[in-house]
Amino acid sequence: LPAYAMQSTGVVPSDVPREAADRHRLRVALRACRKPVVTGTFHEGSFEAMRRMLACVRGGEEELRERPLAIFDCCPSPPLAWSALTTSALIECAAAGIPAELVSMPMTGATAPVTLLGAITQHTAENLSGLVIHQLAAPGAPLIYGGSPSAFDMRQGTTPMGAVETMMIDAAYAEVGKHLGLPVHAYMGLSDAKLPDYQAGLESGTGALLAALAGINVVSGPGMLDFESCQSLEKLVVDNEIAGMVLRMVRGIEPREDFPAVPRFEELLAEGHLLISKHTRTHLRAEQILPGPAIDRANRSRWLEEGGSTIGQRARREVDRRIAAHEPVPLSGEVVAALEERMAAEARRVGMPELPARAR
Repeated sequence: LPAYAMQSTGVVPSDVPREAADRHRLRVALRACRKPVVTGTFHEGSFEAMRRMLACVRGGEEELRERPLAIFDCCPSPPLAWSALTTSALIECAAAGIPAELVSMPMTGATAPVTLLGAITQHTAENLSGLVIHQLAAPGAPLIYGGSPSAFDMRQGTTPMGAVETMMIDAAYAEVGKHLGLPVHAYMGLSDAKLPDYQAGLESGTGALLAALAGINVVSGPGMLDFESCQSLEKLVVDNEIAGMVLRMVRGIEPREDFPAVPRFEELLAEGHLLISKHTRTHLRAEQILPGPAIDRANRSRWLEEGGSTIGQRARREVDRRIAAHEPVPLSGEVVAALEERMAAEARRVGMPELPARAR
């Protein structure tokens, strides 16, 4: 899915003990995909093992510091507190030179003031305190200013990530992070819907577009449904199209041999079209993104001839096609052996004699 710059350990495995889940899901991600990983720790003591796994894949400790392969989410505990686990993660990330991502999570009217400005103020205080912890450990260490706030829904007792007020808080705290000279992150481009339906498209498309307009650098959310608690492969495919459209938009409009304009229009008037013009053939792919099979741009008669499928059905077919065709870029045998040895040691440490066969 080319519109995604990174992958994420966005699911929690149940085929290993909970004490080893954070390391196991990182191991699976590193084996399956070469993109950098957004991840995090569940247990104190996990970071060092995960750092060694990343160094193994990158080629060494110094290589990892020079070109970090992962971002670690570090979340304060609202209101206005940091746990021992996340404090340790901040300090360890700083010492290792691996970017930490501050993820403050105020909920309006619940764990934060009900006003948007009040929630932004609390978010700022929590992230600034994390910044202080992190920079005291290693001044100048890489840090991302992020969050996962929500406008708490008092009627349902839920945390709607697709609410426009949530997106407004995201865009506002991004301004704070930019003011501090930091790259910024947000959970946007996701939905509270339970299926990849019209609501999912509405909330995901709006969020992705607002994230781009706000200049947010790291956007977590594609594929997510149900208040950050579900990953949908079909939605991941559709969201790749949304992300591609948004990335095209932020590139803007550029002149491409458009001036002087007279020759273009002389050719148009002479031929009646520019379908096979050299100018068209030269610049078409740079000017327009051509969506994949999940997006329908056929006329109605052709759509009906091809089965009249919904976007969910087309996305399902595309998921099946991509999974069947996927061939992970292989790691060297030496790297795989070292990675597996490290993970096997972690599994034994929590009482698991061998790793799940499916993930080998």
